[in-house]
Amino acid sequence: MAEHAGVSVATVSKVLNDRHGVSAATVDRVRAVIAELGYESSLVARSLRNQRTNVIGILVWDIEPFSAELLKGAARAIRGTAYELVVYAGGGKGSGRVGWERRYLSRLSGTLIDGAVLVTPTVLDVDGGAPVVAVDPHSGRETVPTVDADNLQGGRLATEHLIGLGHRRIGFLGRPPRDLESGPLREEGYRSALADAGIPADPALVRVADYDENDARNTVRELLSLPDRPTAVFAANDMSAIATMEVAASMGLRVPEDLSVVGFDNVPESVMSEPALTTVEQPIQMMGRLAVEILLEMLAGREPAQRHVRLPTRLIPRASSAPPPGR
Repeated sequence: MAEHAGVSVATVSKVLNDRHGVSAATVDRVRAVIAELGYESSLVARSLRNQRTNVIGILVWDIEPFSAELLKGAARAIRGTAYELVVYAGGGKGSGRVGWERRYLSRLSGTLIDGAVLVTPTVLDVDGGAPVVAVDPHSGRETVPTVDADNLQGGRLATEHLIGLGHRRIGFLGRPPRDLESGPLREEGYRSALADAGIPADPALVRVADYDENDARNTVRELLSLPDRPTAVFAANDMSAIATMEVAASMGLRVPEDLSVVGFDNVPESVMSEPALTTVEQPIQMMGRLAVEILLEMLAGREPAQRHVRLPTRLIPRASSAPPPGR
């Protein structure tokens, strides 16, 4: 670069670091060469010089529909700011899901990122030397700023919708309690709606499935193979609901004529499924945007107006839910 600009390496260094002692004409010439060559200083070198990288990390266990939607909102939040985003994901692999955020944060903070948004973290007692905001955390709010949706009310909305259609045997497909705080809250909403309608909760209709796709499908097949199977299933996320519809079709059950299905999230896949999935919408993109905005406030040395944000959920009726057979 120095050779292209016809100056010394020391002069290029002064221009890159905005130091005095270089004429305006030389600065313009060096910057023109920088633009021509597409030069960018490394994040590590930048952090060593300035103790800042102007980069925000989005840390996720895996890139799946929920996290992909959240990234869209996060990207909008940094438009017009001096910050960039870097996404770090383990691809759902590695030894042990619990504590992944500690490992990821220790690899990035201090040299590559100024702060991080943790998406569905399993723990919040992270200390990576950088400010963090958690989206849909496993555990409670504690001291880390959080953004989530009203999962309890969302679980009620889904179940009340099915009850209103006339269903009384309503299955629930959730996640193991260890995975996310949102899962038990959605189940609590399900049970609360049943109780309010005077419908006893049948333990045989409540099932949990791990993140493994085969495990989810096997669990759904067991649920739909019961002698007195449910006429409707509320799945705790859209991808599980879509898997439920696929398993039902493979067993000769029609959705919604024989089985109604409701999901949770309203990811793009829900409207593209066949039939289109009735679901509870949580504003995922807004969650990503707000998480980054809170983090930007912290990076600016300001106390966020809200440290714990809970957004409303709403029911999106589509073609996968209808009255039970015979109604």
